[in-house]
Order: sequence, then structure tokens, then C-alpha cells
Amino acid sequence: MSPSAPGSTRRVAVIGGARVPFARSDGPYATASNQEMLTAALGGLVERYGLEGPGAVGEFVAGAVLKHSRDFNLARETVLGSALDPRTPAYDIQQACGTGLQAVIAAANKIALGQTESAVAGGADTASDAPLGVNDRLRRILLEARRAKSLGGRAKALAGIRPGHLVPDIPRNAEPRTGLSMGEHAAVTARAWGIAREDQDALAATSHRRLAAAYERGLFQDLVVPFRDLARDQNLRPGSTVEKLAALKPVFGLDAPGPTMTAGNSTPLTDGAATVLLASEEWAEARGLEPLAYLTAYETAAVHFVGGDVVGGEDGLLMAPAYAVPRMLERAGLGIEDFDLVEIHEAFASQVLATLSAWEKRGLAPVDRDRLNVAGSSLATGHPFAATGARIVATLATLLAEREGPGRGLISVCAAGGQGVTAILERT
Repeated sequence: MSPSAPGSTRRVAVIGGARVPFARSDGPYATASNQEMLTAALGGLVERYGLEGPGAVGEFVAGAVLKHSRDFNLARETVLGSALDPRTPAYDIQQACGTGLQAVIAAANKIALGQTESAVAGGADTASDAPLGVNDRLRRILLEARRAKSLGGRAKALAGIRPGHLVPDIPRNAEPRTGLSMGEHAAVTARAWGIAREDQDALAATSHRRLAAAYERGLFQDLVVPFRDLARDQNLRPGSTVEKLAALKPVFGLDAPGPTMTAGNSTPLTDGAATVLLASEEWAEARGLEPLAYLTAYETAAVHFVGGDVVGGEDGLLMAPAYAVPRMLERAGLGIEDFDLVEIHEAFASQVLATLSAWEKRGLAPVDRDRLNVAGSSLATGHPFAATGARIVATLATLLAEREGPGRGLISVCAAGGQGVTAILERT
């Protein structure tokens, strides 16, 4: 097919998605690598949509947040390990928890500009198989030994190794600029916005209940690929209630009175992978595939959380969507009331509630809770960092298609580093 004329853009269709069930870290996927999980998710997509042929997919873009050095070319190695044409170009992308959605946006831009007809986007992350770095002092000694010009020089350098140098550098869930974990940052934001414990627990219980109901009615039949004896998200607790969650002790914000954040209203460390198939309308029509929805707008933002969150301000680490969404809606000429469905990534229940309050403060209408995360979200599914955006895009597109009529959905994903990635899906 010929590319679009200069200056013109095309609609980008979301054809479908595939992911492995998400699992709690150090559980069923404890020995699964990013590449193995991403290959399994991609394999499910290839099989469902018959993408095995030469040139079937124009490009594959994906990423991971916790990456080993062996994952430096993760997307391309995943292609080579799959049934996709090995001549399919691929590249990695990373924007913390926004990686999966940013991968979708990157692929969509090329389709919109006519540079490719189809693409697969996604992401994977394993908290179980997190890379362990060489102690920096040991690294410096080893580099010094490598640079030595003689055997004696190498021996002299290596003689400086001490037992303490053998302790590895273990990845920390902390912001480099503040030293605070994501949960501690979220606790500061929860206090700044006055988010109540009861409201957090209610949101978490609802997420589990809705995800369980979605599985029961078969919503994920074509979206979830069984992997390592799992067919459903392992974190799902269908019996979660506000009463049960209320019995849990707070785990974040313990440095201040009245902590509200628990393991039950926070997302657990998770392993998993997800993919999404995107295409031009012409590509879909030629293959007899009906688009689930169209990706029509997207926006990113960032906040100065270092100067805000750490002193108790409202612009917390996970609050960038509070700015990205109003900007995107203004550009699109839409309001919150124009959306049939709203998907907010549930890093923490408190963060979702703070985001809703911030949107209202910035002039948006209140979100109808019956339209919010109607099939559950990260509190129930879990959150493999780079996979969440692709999971949400595929789920929301499926939900819109299920309505059998025109519809519009909003996506909001917060990310480490004070960033946010947002998008709009529409079905006409």
C-alpha cells in the first residue's frame, strides 16, 4: 500500500491484544524472563490473528523497566523467538509505568503517517528476575584491573577486593532524586489530598469484584493466553471486601499520623507481559478484521515532584495525568462527560482518588464511578510495569467493541519520575 500524502494522517485501529496472566513476584513466573513472557504474549497474538506470514507485521515495539543487560535488544530478540517473520524490525522503548502505552503511541504514529500498515506494541516486566548489579566499588576495581598494562598491575588492582565488595547492588523501588519509594510518595500525596482509608479500600474491593465478573462473563477469553499453568491473574481475590481490607495494617506513610495505605489498596510487585495489534483501516479490511476501536488522541506530561511532593504539595510523583488529561481533552474539544468508559491505572487506590480530585479541581466534571475501571484494573490484575499500558489499551478497546455502538474511552497512566501518559480510544 502506498504511504499517506504529505501532511495527512490516517486513523489508527486497535485490532486486538494478547497477554499472559499476571502473577505475583516470586510466584509461578519466578524463573521466567522478560523475553519468555513477552514471546508468549506475542505468540498468542500471532496465532489469533494469523500473523505468521512474510511481512504480516510492519514493526514490533516493546520494552521493560527492570532489564538485564541481556535484554538490551528485547523487542528484536522476542521477534526472533516468535512465529513472526524474522525480517520484522523491532526496537525497545521505556518510560517507566507508561512504557506499554508509550509503545502503542510510537507504533500508532508510524501507522498514522503511512510509514507502516501494521505494528505490534507491548511490554513485559518481571520483579522476580530483577537484575542484580555488581557492587560499584568492585566494578571500579575490575575496570582498573582490565586497564592495567601488566600482570603485576592486574594483581595489584585485584588485591584491593574486600568481602564487602562482593555484596551486589539490588534494585530499589525508590526515586533516585528523593530516595522515597513510590508507595511513600503516594502516601504524601494521599495526605495532601485528604484521601480517606475507607475510600481506598472500597476502590480496591471494587477492582477485584469487577475483574472477577469480567473473567466470568468471558471478557478475557481472547485477551489472556495461559502461561505456566496460570489462566487467570494470580493476584485476583474475588472475595475481597471493604471489611477484609480494613483489617490490614498500613505499610506506607508510617512516618506521619493516620497512615492509610496498605498492601490491599496498593498494587503488588508483579510479573507479566502484554501486546496490542495496531493497523491502518486498509490493512484490517484486506484481512477481514474489524477494528475494536481507534486511537484518536494521546498526551504526556510531567510534574516537578522533587520540589512538590517531598514538601507535601499536591503535585506528587504520580500526579502528571492531572495535567495531561485536561490538556488532551481541551485539544480534542471534549469533557469527561463525553466518555463512556474511563480507565485509570491503579498503582495505588489513593493515587486514583487523588487524580479524580485533581481533575475536578482543574475544571473537569466528576467521573461517574459506574464508568471507571469497569473490568477492574491494576489493584486486581497486578502491575508488571511495562505491560500495564498495553493491557489497558486492549481491555478498553474490547469493552468499547462489546457495547455494539459508538463509544469513547479515556486512558490515564501515571509513571515513575513524575510522568503521565494518557490516550483516547473511540469506536464509531
